[in-house]
Amino acid sequence: MIKLYLNDDMPQRSDPECYNANDKNPYAFEDFGPGIGETNFNEYGWRIPFLLSVVLLGVSVWIRLKLNESPLFLRMKELGLASKRPLTEAFGEWANAKMAILALFGAAAGEAVVWYSGQFYALFFLTQTVKVDPVRAQIMIAIALAIGSPGFVLFGWLSDKVGRKPVMLTGFALAAITYFPIFWGITHFANPALERALASSPVVIVADSTECSFQFNPVGTANFTSSCDVARAALVARSVNYKSEEGPIGQEAFVKVGNETISTTIANFTQHLGDAIIAHGYPAKADPAEINHVVTVALLTLLVVYATLVYGPIAAWLVELFPTRIRYTAMSLPYHIGNGWFGGFLPATVFAIVA
Repeated sequence: MIKLYLNDDMPQRSDPECYNANDKNPYAFEDFGPGIGETNFNEYGWRIPFLLSVVLLGVSVWIRLKLNESPLFLRMKELGLASKRPLTEAFGEWANAKMAILALFGAAAGEAVVWYSGQFYALFFLTQTVKVDPVRAQIMIAIALAIGSPGFVLFGWLSDKVGRKPVMLTGFALAAITYFPIFWGITHFANPALERALASSPVVIVADSTECSFQFNPVGTANFTSSCDVARAALVARSVNYKSEEGPIGQEAFVKVGNETISTTIANFTQHLGDAIIAHGYPAKADPAEINHVVTVALLTLLVVYATLVYGPIAAWLVELFPTRIRYTAMSLPYHIGNGWFGGFLPATVFAIVA
């Protein structure tokens, strides 16, 4: 069994069972006896929770079998009015297809972005951009979810009273207006040293803009090898904001960090750039002592509340949008494409936009 500590909380022991990981790992591990072990966990142990989720699948199927269809649907079946070709009727007829398009781009896609931003990208941002250690970040996210999740019920109920669209549009508008300030605020309160470094030692990439790609790589198979792309990716991976300046056509890119210049043509460019960034005050990770946990959790909770505003009413809105005879088919496609594609690709898309 492995017990996991943050380094600051690690008990003082001298025996070989207790060891600290290398400097790049913010954790320390203590071995208390037999268990799955790190090697076995990497090989197959991480799959166990996914396999156990089959129990949840069984529970969900059981719940679904116990549920009754709506009286309107049952009556429609009794009269033989159910659609014999729901796909063709839902998407082959323009009157229904345009409603599916509206549902996808007018609601489901936006809901996915707001929901994934508040519950998934926020964690990605905390750990990868602001460099908060993963355990601390997950705890803060969990607290924010616990505080904000009742909003799903609250705003679903409110949409019964005032309508679906006013509630959902409020969530969309608040997200569009305040996302940038909120994520700036998370940076300020979770890693103020990073914010200070961004202000005191600005970073500039000088490159031929024709070499700079939009680094959208959702499946990790694309290679961005131009000097501009290498420089951009290296800076984004280190959470370093930068400005771009146009360089001569064909010239290899270089990076200016404060008063230091690092060319992409030198050997071990990434290492030299990392050393320069650290020398100019950019932290390798967030200092736990400087994190304002209360305000950071409050900002994360606000992101969750936005998600509840758009997610709470959307199921009812989609149900009400389509006629009963094709409702199941017509609402399923835009909902799942909206969440699967727009939500699932959110981290990769945001990385490309930031880069």
